[in-house]
Amino acid sequence: MKLLLTAALLTLGFNSIASAIDDTVKLEATVEIPKLNVSEYHRPYVAVWVQDQNRNVVANLAVWYQMKKGNEGEGTKWLPDLRQWWRRSGRILELPVDGVTGATRPAGPHTLKFASNDKRLAELESGEYELIVEAAREVGGREMVQIPFSWPPAKATTHRASGETELGEVSLTLNP
Repeated sequence: MKLLLTAALLTLGFNSIASAIDDTVKLEATVEIPKLNVSEYHRPYVAVWVQDQNRNVVANLAVWYQMKKGNEGEGTKWLPDLRQWWRRSGRILELPVDGVTGATRPAGPHTLKFASNDKRLAELESGEYELIVEAAREVGGREMVQIPFSWPPAKATTHRASGETELGEVSLTLNP
């Protein structure tokens, strides 16, 4: 009986270690929303996605918008203002998307982490891609930042790009 219990515990421990190894962060994106000194401030809508060399969306990572009904209706009404994302992917999605969509974010840095076993990464083939971050703000502007990268990463790397108005620094960290 003790031998059986010991074997079961060892198997459970091994499975936990294997699961932890599989859950390591492979892709981490940090998006900074700058604090703007304007008279009428609205949090921006933001879309974060990965596109291939043909500009096809291969993974939607995040879409932040007004989730609940407000004075002007539902927030989905303004999602087409994220023009590139909307044309390439947004208009065919049934919103909200579990694990992708969420509420708008306040000014500051916001980090998205994706493990190696995340469905969106597991389906990426080897090749060249771009991380795209697009922001649009009511009574404000629209901006898009692009960061090219290779998948799968051969070594740990960090890429950075900066917006000028609606987006601050955007960083992409990849781990093998």
